[in-house]
Amino acid sequence: MENREALKLSIKKLPENPGIYKYYNEADEIIYIGKAKNIKKRVANYFLDKNNHNYKTQKLVSQIAKIEFTVVDSELDALLLENNLIKNFQPKYNILLKDDKTYPYLCISNDRFPRLFTTRKTEKKTGTYYGPYTSGKTVRILLELIQKLFTIRNCDLNLSKQNIAAGKFKVCLEYHIGNCKAPCENLQTEENYLAEINIIRNILHGNTRVAIDYLTNQMNEFAKKLLFEKAQEIKNKIEILQNYQAKSLIVNTNIKNLKTFTIHSYDKKTYVNYLKINNGQIIETQTYQATKMLDESDEEVLEQAILEHIDLENEHEIITNIPITFKTELISCYVPKIGDKKKLIDLSIKNIFEYIKARAVYFEENKKTPIGLIELQKTLNLKELPTHMECFDNSNIQGTNPVAAMVCFKDGKPAKKEYRHFHIKTVIGPNDFDSMYEVVHRRYKRVLEEAQALPKLIIIDGGKGQLSKAVEALHALGLYGQIPIISIAKRLEEIFVPGDEYPIMFNKKSEALKILQQIRNESHRFGITFHRNLRSNQVEHKNSMLDEIKGIGPLTKQKIQGKYKTINKLLEANEDEVIQLIGLQKLQTIKAFMAQTKKGVAP
Repeated sequence: MENREALKLSIKKLPENPGIYKYYNEADEIIYIGKAKNIKKRVANYFLDKNNHNYKTQKLVSQIAKIEFTVVDSELDALLLENNLIKNFQPKYNILLKDDKTYPYLCISNDRFPRLFTTRKTEKKTGTYYGPYTSGKTVRILLELIQKLFTIRNCDLNLSKQNIAAGKFKVCLEYHIGNCKAPCENLQTEENYLAEINIIRNILHGNTRVAIDYLTNQMNEFAKKLLFEKAQEIKNKIEILQNYQAKSLIVNTNIKNLKTFTIHSYDKKTYVNYLKINNGQIIETQTYQATKMLDESDEEVLEQAILEHIDLENEHEIITNIPITFKTELISCYVPKIGDKKKLIDLSIKNIFEYIKARAVYFEENKKTPIGLIELQKTLNLKELPTHMECFDNSNIQGTNPVAAMVCFKDGKPAKKEYRHFHIKTVIGPNDFDSMYEVVHRRYKRVLEEAQALPKLIIIDGGKGQLSKAVEALHALGLYGQIPIISIAKRLEEIFVPGDEYPIMFNKKSEALKILQQIRNESHRFGITFHRNLRSNQVEHKNSMLDEIKGIGPLTKQKIQGKYKTINKLLEANEDEVIQLIGLQKLQTIKAFMAQTKKGVAP
């Protein structure tokens, strides 16, 4: 209550300027970042008329322990600052767009012989950037297209005049297979190289006509010189480029460079469509669902989507289906009412409706398939949906009783009948790496011998070392390459893949990571439980009360502990069964001992 009163007092002191505000919880974590034309008025709305807020907003307000703010010069500055802070801190109550990753760019470097490469980071001094592209597939298609058409180097050598003149470099395999003309040995002039780079720039701007004209001139020159094989090679390249061009929808040659953003809310969900038009062609399109965390308006969601897709340092003409307030000298944003641009808006909204219909059909057909498995297949680039997963974990607490556990998930759920325990047999001492090799080898050797079904994904609880040993085991059985295998490291939830130096970092909120964590935690629980039971049984067997009874030898003790575990359970059991197991005389001996013990008489 005191904290609520303190917050209300702090609100009275807030400025009435444009800026951003940050809400913290009791653990001093940022849980929400917002922008406002008037900070004081906006923040006060959260604490006044709370009954009109939705459940999520009410929950947010209940968790606010502290408020901070930053004043800026304009509402646009507030929007940009909010966007940067959300990306940096990722508060749990802010809008979730497609994901929190940075979109890829294509970069033409500033080197003497420029390189073309993909990147998710932009640094002006490195080169000229094209994008961002909302799809990694689009980037790959463009890169592969350019590599087929032109002989651009892919090395990072310093091709200065002095280095080339000094003969520091030798031609590589790329030269011999025809992918590079070896400017490193001065076999291609800088002028000729830059001419191709200029054509590439036109393609990246969406202007394929320049590239087609350039290649056509080359083809005609070869034909005049009767070099028909080379002319045919160029003709093939022209066809590749024309096929690529045909995939771009022609809108209107009068429309040059334009971006279209539309938004539509349906059934408590919000969808955004993005179309990028260059030189009259739609060269990129994307539709996705945006999750409203609180009661954000469609305008706020669309503003956030626009900021995700544009480079604020360049000019942009943007059309939308709802009014967006922010405007700058470089950005023009408006709602067209008639003409071809209105038709683009209609096309964009049509894409949203088709997306909603397709999702409804997809989820109806796949309602039994957890979305996490679909995400897992896509992120790990698996050939099949991982409907059958097996996860391994070692347990050797305090260096004793080394054991391992394997748990099985089918269709994203535990298949407990398939769980397996392993006593480590060939490894002496606590050695996680060699233990992992043993259990993986034993498991899949038996699977092969019994002609059981192989899993569609193997998960190792551990880092690179455990993964490497598991891979060795699969190699030994001739299974490597037949079963995808990964490992998950506990500390940062890093996902390691064989042969990849860097780990995959899943979005912390992704359903795929949740499934991996669930199966990893289940294998850990299963292994720890087995290990504890094993140690407990050893202690019980070692210090059993049966040792104190005269006439009960080791063999009888073993029989009793094997079937009944304890004396009390033996006495509660069917007497005929006990007599059949150890005989009447020994049962009477145990009963007499227990009777004396309860009376406090020494046996």
